[in-house]
Amino acid sequence: MKHLAAIGQYFLMIREVFKKPTKWKVMRGLILKEIDELIYGSMGIVIFVSFFIGGVVTIQTALNLNSPLIPKNLIGFAARQSVILEFAPTFTSIIMAGKVGSFITSSIGSMRVTEQIDALEVMGINSLNYLVFPKIIALLMYPFVIAIAMYLGVFGGFLAGVFGGFSTAADFIEGVRIDFVPFHVAYAFIKTMFFAFIIATVPSFHGYYMKGGALEVGKASTTSFVWTAVVIITTNYILTQLLLG
Repeated sequence: MKHLAAIGQYFLMIREVFKKPTKWKVMRGLILKEIDELIYGSMGIVIFVSFFIGGVVTIQTALNLNSPLIPKNLIGFAARQSVILEFAPTFTSIIMAGKVGSFITSSIGSMRVTEQIDALEVMGINSLNYLVFPKIIALLMYPFVIAIAMYLGVFGGFLAGVFGGFSTAADFIEGVRIDFVPFHVAYAFIKTMFFAFIIATVPSFHGYYMKGGALEVGKASTTSFVWTAVVIITTNYILTQLLLG
């Protein structure tokens, strides 16, 4: 019952986010600030992880395809499929849930502890729209992050395969191009949009409705990461069944 009540409160929060919007002149600055903190500030970890995940996937694939009867271009094919379908959109989103989600929860939770949210309400400002809406809009740019993750994942796999002696450059590129289905990229971006909304709202929910002091802010950040990851994985399963099943 407790979890059902929390889910109901979450959807009520989403409805309130879009009510009584803040003036555009103020909102524009808030959105640009969130883009800088949530998107641009996360590029370093995304680039690092994507590059090496692509390399690891390629090496593991190559080591398991050691039969002379299996064409070497399957290494590039497997790396492309793994990175585009799962590693770039889903694995990166779980990392973002830890980095961005924890930041969102702690920042909003700190405002709750220091009564800044109460001050916004006293001034007649819709605090949910003021705090959460800019994050949702900023994370609309999240697919661009995933596009970079896809490219670097495949590129990292290419370098690992070629310089590791597992595949020639021609075989790997041929594998990347073989049986390419454009909808797989669209599928990854569709998932990404759902994940972006989850990353913006679930941590905001845990930060906004937390109770207690500074210690509870840390606990709320941990809880928000766990629930954000659970919701991302569950949504990933549902979307995969709907779009690829």
